[in-house]
Parts: sequence; structure tokens; C-alpha cells
Amino acid sequence: MAAEDPVLNPAEARVLGSLVEKELATPDYYPLTLNALTNACNQSSNRDPVVAFDEQTVVRALDALRERKLAYLFDGAQSRVPRYGHKFGEFFQLTGPETAALCVLLLRGPQTVGEIRGRTGRMHEFATLAEAEETLEALATRSPRPLVAKLPRQPGFKEQRYAHLLGGEPAVKAPAAAPPEAATLAVRAENERLGRLEDETAALRREMAELKKELAEFRRQFD
Repeated sequence: MAAEDPVLNPAEARVLGSLVEKELATPDYYPLTLNALTNACNQSSNRDPVVAFDEQTVVRALDALRERKLAYLFDGAQSRVPRYGHKFGEFFQLTGPETAALCVLLLRGPQTVGEIRGRTGRMHEFATLAEAEETLEALATRSPRPLVAKLPRQPGFKEQRYAHLLGGEPAVKAPAAAPPEAATLAVRAENERLGRLEDETAALRREMAELKKELAEFRRQFD
């Protein structure tokens, strides 16, 4: 990303993604009140990771986004409480498909093309996987500001994942170790069982030795 581009922390990314999602998926309720936006950030569905932001966290994120011209406060005559909106597409000059793809990445982290296509349906319907991949590749090759990156393929996985770059370079998690085989688990369980028996035997021997010592001391007192 270019030096002048905003780098979002996780709370800012979640707030921005939630604003974008609600505008596209439930426009009748957009712009959002602070309470509605906090609930959107804390949804247990379509979010990874699931968070539990309080309103102060959301306000701090909103202040940072507004300062960077990515969000705004709507205080129209028809609204009894302040409402918040975003300028995401306008700021980055995004198409509708690009906005939807980036929104899903902001809310759910790195994903494959198939996952992105399947999770953008309420915001934009990609007709084919190829269309979704073309959109992501366009975001990855934007000049001078790539907005997504294609991550290295993880061992054991067929497809590569895409991640957004709005929070800086994405951290690549080490691949999870392959689960041990059944025989290995059985041997480990047996070893643990034998280890417990050995510990119990050693403890009994120490107790017997202590009892013998006490008995010998008792006999000496009456000799």
C-alpha cells in the first residue's frame, strides 16, 4: 500500500466492514445508530473472529475512520439520534463487486475465491468463480495501491486464500500440524497410563518406607 493509505487496526476494520455490509445488505436501516453498529460488529454469524466490542471501542474506531475520511456522522432532520455511514467505495474508487469482496475480507479474514463468492450474495451476486477471481485479481494488481494480496498456499490445501491489505501486510499463520494417527494416539495413551502407574507405585513405596521408619522409631522407644 502507498504510504498515504490508511492502515486500519482490527477494531477499525470491523467497524468499517460492518458499515459497508449493512448498507448493502439492509439499506433500510442504514446509516446506523451507535447501538446498531455495535451489534453489527459483535454478530456471532458472518464474523471471524467473533468480538464483544463496547460502544466506547466503536466510537474510538469511528473517530479514527472519520478522521481518515472513511466514515461520517449523519445528523439529518429525520433522525432523532446520530447515525453513522461510510465512504469506503468513494475513498478507494471501488466498483460494487470490489466493495462486496473487500467487505467480506474485512469481516471474516483471509478466504478462498469460493468462500468469498459464497459469502457476498446479499451484497453482490458473483455469477461464477471466475468473475469473483477476476475481481480479486483486479484488487491485488491495482496501481499504485493493491488492496488485497494472494497468500501462499498452505500445505494440505488445494486453494490459495486472499487477504485485504487495509491493515498492512497480513500475517501468515503457520499451517496446523496434521492430526496424529490412531495408533500413535493409542501408544501415547498407553504411555501416559504406564507413567501414572509408575508414579503411583513410587508414591506407595515412599509411604511404605516412611511407615517402616516410623515403626522402627516407635519400637526403639519401648526397647
